[in-house]
Amino acid sequence: MNAASGPEQEPRYGWVVVWAAFTALAVIFGVSYSFAAFFEPFAVEFRASRAEVSLVFGLSGLIYFVLGAFGGMLADRFGPRLVTSAGMLCIAAALLAGSAATSMTQLTAAYGLGLGVGIALVYTPAIGCVQPWFTRRRGLAAGLASAGIGAGTLVVPLLAAAAIAQWQWRGAMVALAAGVGLFGLAATLLLRRAPAAARRADGTVPGTPLAAALRSRSFLWLYAMCVLGAPAMFIPFAHLSAAARDLGVADARAVGLVGLIGIGSLTGRFAIGALADRVGRPLTLVLVEASLGLSMLLWLAAGGYPALALFALWMGLSYGGIVSLMPALCMDLFGARAVSSIIGALYTGAALGNLGGPWVAGRVFDASGSYAAVIVGCAVLSALATYAAWRAVRL
Repeated sequence: MNAASGPEQEPRYGWVVVWAAFTALAVIFGVSYSFAAFFEPFAVEFRASRAEVSLVFGLSGLIYFVLGAFGGMLADRFGPRLVTSAGMLCIAAALLAGSAATSMTQLTAAYGLGLGVGIALVYTPAIGCVQPWFTRRRGLAAGLASAGIGAGTLVVPLLAAAAIAQWQWRGAMVALAAGVGLFGLAATLLLRRAPAAARRADGTVPGTPLAAALRSRSFLWLYAMCVLGAPAMFIPFAHLSAAARDLGVADARAVGLVGLIGIGSLTGRFAIGALADRVGRPLTLVLVEASLGLSMLLWLAAGGYPALALFALWMGLSYGGIVSLMPALCMDLFGARAVSSIIGALYTGAALGNLGGPWVAGRVFDASGSYAAVIVGCAVLSALATYAAWRAVRL
């Protein structure tokens, strides 16, 4: 048994890939979620409504979720280093173009479209690159790599806000572009294809072909899990702070609840990934999906800040565990042959929940004056997602 596939002899360079992926994901999602720091400057500069400014962020998210499968296919064909490096250059170019925008249309095209394409070329290939390097500690490795998303979300927006205060928003975008070129490219140049994903003498790569994987019942149930579970994963990011204000929580503490989700997510990616390697990744995925649904009951019963803070940590822990386990489970089920493409295809299932979930939640609140129906709906959908996860891993 070779070093790439032996459960006790995982290559040391695999950990270099893990931390390179961590850094790459921290950079791209740090830049993406830095949008919050640019929101008000954009609105003032271009005299735009909140809906117009929000469209920039929504377009970016739609593109990188939908095109993630395309990025994964390119990485499976040409290798992760080339594709992710091209993505980093695209992000840097989008930031530079956005810094020179003179209208909302130009900003939307540069920042929304360009950033979305760049993230699509980095996100799925970077995550998919990690899995084939590991067997025994695949869950831990996937958790460490995906923790870069949480780390970047916590750190980079703060740096962006400080840069805006120092150089105004245009100068801050140029500074972010320089950071992407420096730290992002340094990370992506370290992303190598694992020996287990290399072509054999007959020209094939071990594992399930993409077309066969997409037709499999396991994939279809996993996709159902992503579609059904996405609203519970994304609605709290958009509405938890508002719900806290409705209960009389001060603005600073209400906004800080999203940060607590991030802290819980970071913890979940580290701890649950390591736990899954011991008790089994299939069982752990089912348990954390169920945990996400149960956390909604705490939100429903919350009457003040302490309960909301506990919910934010619990929800984040479950969310982080799900996100870290999905790529590892894809590798377990389908092998290395098309793993990046398969992961990208699964992520398209989250696109609807990411875009539509918060909007529907807002409409329900506007009509009823309460989030109760939204929270119950999230709990029910999470229960269905748990069933779908069980069916997927049972097969």
